[in-house]
Amino acid sequence: MSHFDTLETRSQDEREAGQLTLLNGLLEQQGQRPLDNLSGLASLPVLRKAELSERQKARPPFGGLPVGDIVHYFQSPGPIYEPGGVSHDWWRMGRFLHALGVGRGDIVHNCFGYHLTPAGMIFENGARAVGAAILPAGTGQTELQVRAAADIGSTVYAGTPDYLKIILEKADELGERLKINRAAVSGGALFPSLRQYYADRGISCLQVYATAELGNIAYESPAMEGLIMDEGVIVEIVRPGSDRPVPDGEVGEVVVTSLNPDYPLIRFATGDLSAILPGTSPCGRSNRRIKGWMGRADQTTKIKGMFVRPEQVAQLVARHDEIARARVVASREGEMDIMTVQIETRATNPALYEPSIVATLKMRAHVELLPPGALPNDGKVIEDRRSYE
Repeated sequence: MSHFDTLETRSQDEREAGQLTLLNGLLEQQGQRPLDNLSGLASLPVLRKAELSERQKARPPFGGLPVGDIVHYFQSPGPIYEPGGVSHDWWRMGRFLHALGVGRGDIVHNCFGYHLTPAGMIFENGARAVGAAILPAGTGQTELQVRAAADIGSTVYAGTPDYLKIILEKADELGERLKINRAAVSGGALFPSLRQYYADRGISCLQVYATAELGNIAYESPAMEGLIMDEGVIVEIVRPGSDRPVPDGEVGEVVVTSLNPDYPLIRFATGDLSAILPGTSPCGRSNRRIKGWMGRADQTTKIKGMFVRPEQVAQLVARHDEIARARVVASREGEMDIMTVQIETRATNPALYEPSIVATLKMRAHVELLPPGALPNDGKVIEDRRSYE
């Protein structure tokens, strides 16, 4: 199958040069200085959802961020408001649907929500970009969903990974044989057993990582070896609670810069954990890949009645050049909370770090010194080992 466009197969040098040109144009529009290279992004602040929400409260609806040619206003939980457009592939979902083999002659049974949140329109816009027709099914009323899918001949499902199984089981119960043979899923975990269930029924199932603010971030191809970064975004992986990128392969928070001229977001933190995969996909798409969703980056935990946040752990690490990584571990002895700070360092004296721990974490802790590389590569900077049962 041919690729969606030539952007998918360009060299990484061509990609970075093109992205840098687009990014500098957006920065100039916002009165910011241009960057010499994409690594300069690390010098710019990260925009987190909590900050965006506060900005929007102060300057509704979009917090004073630049917004171009839009026709939709959406509301996601928070609330956070997102703009939406209808120009060709505004959310860049067509690239993913094309990888799934969706095109003219297909009918997309779109089970993403159309009420307030943008997911339904994101996938509808993508289906239009590849020439497919759409049944705006939304969520619920499963029996009616089966009736409609059977009557019009839906060939592609779009929705959360688990809802298609419910539709298929209802179809079996009603004695209906559906024509759905591909599934575009997002918004939940796609477990291997569920993917195999669909495969056993002749349904090819691929997943896309997308958000309401950014649209398509990364997507699977038929190779199913990681998620390929979309061409319209720049993806960084940063240490949770900080602005600093981590080395490739290390788990951290996904931070995305959107090159959408109608709604450019610079270094927007998704709150999700992932890691960069080495190499490129065997499908021929040359962009970098991420492993997929690996948990949440916001690991805020209350210890001894006080909140400890990832940002505080990042502040501790920043105070000492010799610290590679650090992790706060919450445990209990009897009815008492215990906080242990594990520090990757070649230093041998725990007392060296006690003043910094009190200054950044606001309480004393047991200090455990570990050799560099000893902490698990799971993105955790706060681990809660307490049992709440």
